[in-house]
Amino acid sequence: MIWGCGVARPKPWDVDDELWAVVEPLLPKGERRVRHPGRKRHPDRLVFQGILFVLHTGIAWEHLPQELGVGSGMTCWRRLAAWTEAGVWPRLHQGLLARLRSADALDFSRTAVDGSHIRALKGGQETGRSPVDRGRTGSKHHLITDATGIPLAATLTGGNRNDVTQLIPLLQAVPPVRGKRGRPRRRPDIVLGDRGYDHDKYRRLVWALGVKPVIARRGTEHGSRLGAQRWVVERAFAHLHSFRRLRIRWEIRDDIHEPFLTLGCALICWRRLTKL
Repeated sequence: MIWGCGVARPKPWDVDDELWAVVEPLLPKGERRVRHPGRKRHPDRLVFQGILFVLHTGIAWEHLPQELGVGSGMTCWRRLAAWTEAGVWPRLHQGLLARLRSADALDFSRTAVDGSHIRALKGGQETGRSPVDRGRTGSKHHLITDATGIPLAATLTGGNRNDVTQLIPLLQAVPPVRGKRGRPRRRPDIVLGDRGYDHDKYRRLVWALGVKPVIARRGTEHGSRLGAQRWVVERAFAHLHSFRRLRIRWEIRDDIHEPFLTLGCALICWRRLTKL
């Protein structure tokens, strides 16, 4: 479709019918009380749009524009917490990965891992003094992608954690992905890592999972040529941190920041699907 001639271009946080058809079946049904119903419940679709607005813009909950029709920011925050407790976001991500695999758009022949520091201005759980940010309090996003840069899983740690400590958790966090006949695919053939993952202990642990580690060695000259294959995870981080709520961590509670991280991964998968 060509946008113009007075037709408004959709905003990135707009929830179109196709995306809502994927999200809605995953949401728990909120039933109103019969005897004391209270206020009418805000529609889930509008609340989800409010959550996406916060994720994209990084705006504070209390500053959500009333024009969105989502009610108060606290309504969106509560619904985010409830949907997180119900396991909505991992199931959304897993379902989108299955669709990508069904469309032959997911490549498990190799994966790439990396970590990225972010500021954590209010402190909280899973934070620490960042060695790359003058000791300021920060967190780390750890990411594993397929060979084309599609996020398979992400974890959150304090900013003082070494990348290598998340190598096994990342591989174990990859969900079983359906979309093809036979058993779901979960383990890649190869995992690529930079020198930060160079440790013989973790190489043995990776081999034990049935995955071949291809990791640059410390103390060797540059020119391992892994960058020609690992750049996809760096691009995935660029996409992930284009969501302003993930560029700087404002949440004290890690169980509120992590849903944004998983939702961001799911939206990257959704964007890839819409381009197929």
